[in-house]
Amino acid sequence: MTAPPPPDPGVVISPGQMYAEVRRIADRQIRMDEKIDRFLEDQRGHREETSDHEKRLRALEARVWMAMGAAVVLGAGSGAGIAQIMGR
Repeated sequence: MTAPPPPDPGVVISPGQMYAEVRRIADRQIRMDEKIDRFLEDQRGHREETSDHEKRLRALEARVWMAMGAAVVLGAGSGAGIAQIMGR
């Protein structure tokens, strides 16, 4: 009869190796947190810029509509004045 194979010892990790791995993961987590914080700060800046651009565009659009209205009024008034001068 043959003897059964010895049980698989598995993977042995020393406490020093475990601590080093946990430290490495913690350091990566800290770097990731810093990158996320920088990204969020950049996003806040972009939102403020977008808000400012939006306000400026709205103001410009309002001026364009006022100018178009003024052009219609002036055009109609000028046409009526020229018609009276020409006698029609």
